[in-house]
Amino acid sequence: MKHLKTLVIAVVIAVGSMSFANAQTKVAHIFVDKLMSEMPEMKAAEAEIQKLGKSYEADIRSTYQELQNKAKLYENEAAGKTDEENAKRAQEIQGMQANIQQAQQVAAQEIEKKKMELLEPILKKVNDAIQKVGKDKGFDYVLDASAGSGIILADGADITADVRTALGF
Repeated sequence: MKHLKTLVIAVVIAVGSMSFANAQTKVAHIFVDKLMSEMPEMKAAEAEIQKLGKSYEADIRSTYQELQNKAKLYENEAAGKTDEENAKRAQEIQGMQANIQQAQQVAAQEIEKKKMELLEPILKKVNDAIQKVGKDKGFDYVLDASAGSGIILADGADITADVRTALGF
């Protein structure tokens, strides 16, 4: 009877440990930021965004230079003008400053819009490749191990190279 009890306990422990082993999930990680920074599409998108930013910057800089020149001219001529003319000129300068600030805000919004427009298909492509590789390799979860993603230890399987291959670079 004592041996039967020991045998039953041993069987229960064996079955329980096999169930526990089967219940474990497979987890992998990937460095999405590193992967994306190496993608040719990402490099092209960044170049396009920089080009757009430089274009806006040049326009704003020329307008700002025009403002400075006009302000200096008005300042030099202020003594020979009436108070009413000087007040109108001051309003004009303030209006130009407001226009420059508005142009800067519009430029920032347009750059952000363009960035999202360019990044959306790249992110979808990366996500699809991660999904495919993760499923092909039998992983239940794939975590982003990029800095700031909340992963403290990423010591398991790294599928970055597999996803890079799946993306064709």
